[in-house]
Amino acid sequence: MRLFGNGRGDERGKNSMIEIFQKGGPVMYPLLACSLIALTVIIERLLFWIREDMRRDQKLVDRILALCQTGDWEDVKKSIGGSNDFVIRILVAGILHRDFSMIKAMESAAADEVKRMNRYMVVLDTMITVAPLLGIFGTVIGIINSFDLLGATGIEHPQAVTAGIAQALITTAAGLGIAILSVFPYNYFNSRITLAVMAIEKYATSLEIVYEKLTQGFCDKEGGAK
Repeated sequence: MRLFGNGRGDERGKNSMIEIFQKGGPVMYPLLACSLIALTVIIERLLFWIREDMRRDQKLVDRILALCQTGDWEDVKKSIGGSNDFVIRILVAGILHRDFSMIKAMESAAADEVKRMNRYMVVLDTMITVAPLLGIFGTVIGIINSFDLLGATGIEHPQAVTAGIAQALITTAAGLGIAILSVFPYNYFNSRITLAVMAIEKYATSLEIVYEKLTQGFCDKEGGAK
């Protein structure tokens, strides 16, 4: 009874993968680079969103909005306490510039946050687009070489030509594999950005309404005093 994997089988698997890579031709090298770049971006973005989830503080967001209703700006500053929640950073930008242009300040801060969330997404999108094209390019080159071989050897050795075509299709399979495995995290990250933008719009609008009500209340009091 074997408790561990067969060492010979593992070695054969590694050798077969190397052989497949070598059979794919020179285009396999840029495909390997595409796969490494895509994997790096996926890991970096995954860690980014995990970190952002850990930084979210919904209770503090609600507390800040509640304090803004009373106009207690000093308590708002004390409550923030260096929070790294992206929603709170945007609200703080609006609060700090409330006497000038709260909306524009929040729009500017939101643009910076969304830019940070979109970082490297264009790189992942490029890898998803380029990898299948590189695969097709490698297949076309392989088929051209196969037909050159057919012209040189004639139809007496068709197995050499069919083997060349089979090898040429390796690049297409590799390119499609990279694109397919990358499109799922790409769509997931885009969905996270969409949800984050919706949250930003929701709480920024809430702060704007709260501040308008507060300002209107002060105006009404001053008008009543007169």
